[in-house]
Amino acid sequence: MGKKVKTAITPTRNEDYPAWYQEVVKASDMAEHSAVRGCMVIKPWGYTLWENMVSRLDEMFKKTGVKNAYFPLFIPKSYLEKEAEHVEGFAKECAVVTHHKLEQDENGKLVPAGKLAEPLIVRPTSETIIGESMAKWITSYRDLPLLLNQWANVVRWEMRTRLFLRTSEFLWQEGHTAHATEQDARERTMMMLDIYTKFVQDYLAMPVVQGNKTESERFPGAVDTLCIEAMMQDRKALQAGTSHFLGQNFAKGSNIKFQSEDKEEQFVYTTSWGSSTRMIGGVIMTHGDDDGVMMPPKVAPSHVVLIPIIRKPDEKRKIMEYTQSIADALSAKDYAGRRLVVEIDDRDIGGARGWEWIKKGIPVRAEIGPRDMDNDSVFMGRRDKSPQEKESLKREDFINKISDILDDIQNNMYNKAVAFRNENTHEIDEQKEFYEFYTPKDKGIHGGFVHAHWCGSAKCEEKIKKDLSVTIRCIPFSSRTEQGKCICCNSTSSRRALFAKAY
Repeated sequence: MGKKVKTAITPTRNEDYPAWYQEVVKASDMAEHSAVRGCMVIKPWGYTLWENMVSRLDEMFKKTGVKNAYFPLFIPKSYLEKEAEHVEGFAKECAVVTHHKLEQDENGKLVPAGKLAEPLIVRPTSETIIGESMAKWITSYRDLPLLLNQWANVVRWEMRTRLFLRTSEFLWQEGHTAHATEQDARERTMMMLDIYTKFVQDYLAMPVVQGNKTESERFPGAVDTLCIEAMMQDRKALQAGTSHFLGQNFAKGSNIKFQSEDKEEQFVYTTSWGSSTRMIGGVIMTHGDDDGVMMPPKVAPSHVVLIPIIRKPDEKRKIMEYTQSIADALSAKDYAGRRLVVEIDDRDIGGARGWEWIKKGIPVRAEIGPRDMDNDSVFMGRRDKSPQEKESLKREDFINKISDILDDIQNNMYNKAVAFRNENTHEIDEQKEFYEFYTPKDKGIHGGFVHAHWCGSAKCEEKIKKDLSVTIRCIPFSSRTEQGKCICCNSTSSRRALFAKAY
């Protein structure tokens, strides 16, 4: 029996994947549980990652004409009731405010007082209250399209929570647009899905599958929901972004009308689309290893950490000056549309410094000791390689090649994730093989992605979900038309759906 390799994270992914995930979040100092059940505190390292995501996505949205706005956190209950399917879909997750103040009772305890005439829902999503504003702002075809987005927090009262992946309160963006024609609205729905796809693949290094949700998996009240699905290292799927064509359902509920060029009064067509801090969980589970998280360089909170190695007091001044000169040269550079961010860690804690940065996932570490300074060089380690794998680079080469090094790390991370997904994606045509695939003997293994025929029946979809805890993640756009037999009932099918266990 071989000697067990020592890792920074215990347990490892293979030993206990859910516990590994929680330990990675803790060890990377990204977030922690709050005193409020189901909510989280996002710490500076995690929040800077989120800010970098926000900055890039916001820029991509605005290039398509979208403008940011802000709408109330509280939504009157009657607003949700305007769209029956919508309220049914969110009713069990709503946090409700029924009173507007606290008073002391005869025992000195604070109790709710001042009952509201109408309960207020703490924002689970904003279609209804934004629709109320749209109804006031839109009167003519000249007001269209109206392209809005807001960066906000939302509350969905989850029973089982996990940091970043599923919390009662989380951060997100929600886009809401109104259009004169169905075609324009559908084109916008697809445009925003393509933006999510580009962002997640190019910046987060997460390969995704684009497709349509089934009717039972659609956003409540939507006519069509488009999504992107990514594979995590436990082979489960994570929905990384959605874009919804809402038709005229919400427009009719909120009475959003406009006068056309022909002087006819019509209801607008609306869309909504969103992504959230759940993407951070996706980054961790796509790229993390048994030493911690691995940050894609294009969104990493910092790109490089310089670690001066000072063994004698009289070496400190020269080594720190040399280190600072490298930091200054690197900090003057741009990478992936923003200024390159450099850390200098001169804490007197020995080798623990390097391991802390490995666990935090910083892309590049560079140690600088007396010998490195004498040779005008640095001793560099990359997060996408073994912690023990380091190389000496001349100072100027390190500075001049840093962008290429970061690009190489980014590409390696993406290519590794693609290879893993492809290795764990299969086509299955026999029901017995399908059921065996999703009921493995090894604890914690979830099979992977399966492209299998589906007849379109909600009954078959529900049976597979009940039997195996496997859902149809989407009908991939890339799914070709072909004759086959439904994996559940054996009736005729013309396309394959993407099945997986999911978060």
